[in-house]
Amino acid sequence: MNDAPGDLNADALPEDAPYIAATTRWLERAVIGLNLCPFARAPHVQGKLRLRVSHARDTDALLDELCGELQSLNALPPDECETGLLIHPFVLTDFLDYNDFLDVADAAVQTLGLEGEWQVASFHPDYQFADSPADAIENYSNRSPYPTLHLLRESSIERAMEAMSDTDSIYRRNIDTLQRLGTDGWKALWRDDDG
Repeated sequence: MNDAPGDLNADALPEDAPYIAATTRWLERAVIGLNLCPFARAPHVQGKLRLRVSHARDTDALLDELCGELQSLNALPPDECETGLLIHPFVLTDFLDYNDFLDVADAAVQTLGLEGEWQVASFHPDYQFADSPADAIENYSNRSPYPTLHLLRESSIERAMEAMSDTDSIYRRNIDTLQRLGTDGWKALWRDDDG
């Protein structure tokens, strides 16, 4: 993680360290390492990704933290912070409940007047695309160590889409990558390097 002055994660609580470390490991080994999102590397290496751990134990508290984080991120200039991950390990651990909350998250963006500025993407340990079996390997493209709300600047998404001629190919390429990797290959990503 970037420890330079101005580090977006410098004020994280000590008890947040394991959640941030696991999420960073997932980001580096899966999302960036397997190139599941070709747009993820730059904000990470440039130190423009903010990771926050929510200690919310219910959806009302999580909604309050989500609104606060959206406002905090919006107050930061894009050249300082491009995107954020709100990790919430203690609430919405059931994927169906989490999936239902995404409508609440989208409504919060609208209520805050940030529609067109920010959007929420979803990651969860039990992520399951509609019409896919729970054990389908393609689900792993959105499987994070903990339930996580990805807060994205619309302008960053637009720039990334302009730079790539066929953004739909990302999903197809991810399926191919994950099918070649297989479940055993996915598990191998998480073996300790020194073990």
